[in-house]
Amino acid sequence: MNILIFVTVFLLGTIIGSFLNVVIFRFNTSRSISKGRSICMTCSKTLRWYELIPVISWLFQLGRCRGCATKISHQYPLVEVITGVIFLLLSIRLFPTLAISSNTFIFLLSFYAMIFCLLIVLAVYDIRHKIVPDTLVYTFAGLALFSTFVMITNTGIGFHIPSLNVLAIGPLLAVPFALIWLLSKGRLMGLGDAKIILGIGWLFGLSKGIAVLVVAFWIGAIVSILVLLLSHLKINMKTEIPFAPFLILGILVVLLTGIDIFSLAQLFSF
Repeated sequence: MNILIFVTVFLLGTIIGSFLNVVIFRFNTSRSISKGRSICMTCSKTLRWYELIPVISWLFQLGRCRGCATKISHQYPLVEVITGVIFLLLSIRLFPTLAISSNTFIFLLSFYAMIFCLLIVLAVYDIRHKIVPDTLVYTFAGLALFSTFVMITNTGIGFHIPSLNVLAIGPLLAVPFALIWLLSKGRLMGLGDAKIILGIGWLFGLSKGIAVLVVAFWIGAIVSILVLLLSHLKINMKTEIPFAPFLILGILVVLLTGIDIFSLAQLFSF
């Protein structure tokens, strides 16, 4: 039964990932996200249903359009698989809440799945265009703020009014990074990153929120060094590397592991 749940969640994730690709390619364009058939971006051929099966269609078509043989971006299967895997990991992480009630499990899985749908689109869009769209980041921050009103009890989901201290954590974490953006005139950090951190503070609280930032900077530093060492492109210390994907990886790591800044500090204690 458990395996069936996990497989279903993974497959659902790949299907939703296919839709996220549509959002990524059509966002901030003249094309409607919710209307219009999917087409080949090169020859404008309308795609049939069997050409839209997540991952499988890309594999069977050998990564090329059936009409014009143009290579299909690897982004399509990658986003589909990544979304499916994240949905699967979330379901495993939240599975113990089934002991409280199935409604609690479904609510939490749906909520965090919605969060990561936004974050996946945001991350890929940032990688492609080096910008964090306000519409996406404000929606994420709004959902994160909503989470401060949610309370998990032994009987299920409840709601309460958060304290001012809890509400202040988001701005407390975000303001220093907004100042970095302001003082560096955007050279060291984008304002969009500070807006993401606002949501991180509300979603995780202070200790876990700081842990997200630490993990994000670690991952970002490692990836940046590897890119500088291994890339054959003209990349140097002034090259702009999007930070939003690293923040999102930090969110995923902390959510799945439950680590906080004190847990991280113990890793370096002797």
